[in-house]
Amino acid sequence: MIQINLIPDVKQEFIHAQKMRNAVITFAILICGVAMALLAVLGIVYGGQAVRESLARTEINKQYKELQSVENIDDVLTIQNQMSKITAIHDNKTINSRLFDVLTAVNPPAPNNVKISTVTLDPKTNLVVIEGSAENAFAATETFRKTILNTSIETVVDGQASTMPLTDEVTIGETSYGESADGSRVLRFTVQFVYPAGLFDNTLKVSRMISPTAQVDVTDSRTRVPDSLFSQQPADVQEGN
Repeated sequence: MIQINLIPDVKQEFIHAQKMRNAVITFAILICGVAMALLAVLGIVYGGQAVRESLARTEINKQYKELQSVENIDDVLTIQNQMSKITAIHDNKTINSRLFDVLTAVNPPAPNNVKISTVTLDPKTNLVVIEGSAENAFAATETFRKTILNTSIETVVDGQASTMPLTDEVTIGETSYGESADGSRVLRFTVQFVYPAGLFDNTLKVSRMISPTAQVDVTDSRTRVPDSLFSQQPADVQEGN
């Protein structure tokens, strides 16, 4: 069977153009529908957000008025802020009174005992500088240095005791002769050493300072430090003496 297309080319092009137009219109209608749906969703979200913001603002204003009605509210808030920091302040504070226990432990017995006039503690560098004097001159200062080197610290962590050296190196600085308050000739000296980190921290439990000549229980106070450990800086020796 033979079919003959009697529709002219112009008519075919017109029909094809109509199909394309209908497809474009249908697609445009779908796009408009999606856009309108998105606008509706955005409107709902924006409206809901505006409602929530309004409710939150109302609640904030209500709470603010209630706080304003509290008597001495500024003092109350200040106290609450300070109380919230008490634990951190307590953990970060230093116990500098342990320095007296260190000085008591490292001072040799007579005749090599020393008298301390000035002590400087630098927590940034963990450096202790001691200025003192000794009647037994260089023998006493050398004994003092060795005593510091051989002193250890006993700590307790989780119920377990352990020891660590007070320092690994002791440096003797300038020395010179002077005259003490009672008129005796003494050797003035400067000693410095670096102590272990945490020695004066509140979080480290130190139980004892152990030296070759003494064991000092740490009391974190100066009540057990002998007054004889300290003295005024000896005066310069006058020429001709």
